[in-house]
Amino acid sequence: MSTRARPVATALTTAPPPAVAHSFPGDRRCPGRARRALRRQLQVWGVSGEPADCAELLLSELVTNAVQAQAAGGADVGVRFVWAGGRLRLEVWDASDELPVRNEAEEDDECGRGLVLVDALAHGWGVVRDAIGKTVWAEVVLDDTSAPCLAPARRTP
Repeated sequence: MSTRARPVATALTTAPPPAVAHSFPGDRRCPGRARRALRRQLQVWGVSGEPADCAELLLSELVTNAVQAQAAGGADVGVRFVWAGGRLRLEVWDASDELPVRNEAEEDDECGRGLVLVDALAHGWGVVRDAIGKTVWAEVVLDDTSAPCLAPARRTP
């Protein structure tokens, strides 16, 4: 081999991106569109089962709240999925500056339980305001069996 020759480079593997974002019209179909986008991305990342179901429920609640918060304006709703360090972060942004409020729904109420579910299922959640509106986020821990969305290990006596 010549001193100027170089070995053939191995093919680069393309890893899935650690974050993806989408924007959807803020109408009644928005939650379904966001769930489909999340399912596709979770498949790319190899996340399935109960953690995927939990993430889908969390996203659905956050997107539904965003659509309802800006019902008068009907502006787009954005979603972002971030996979890092065994955590899946779901972010939903809208143009409303109205902060989400956790309600205590009565037994026969048809709505008002969304943030109660988010609080119970997410490892953490919060709100960040910006100049345009807000981003509501929730995290699911995927590598820790103590995470609320993962089935706890059964102990045998």
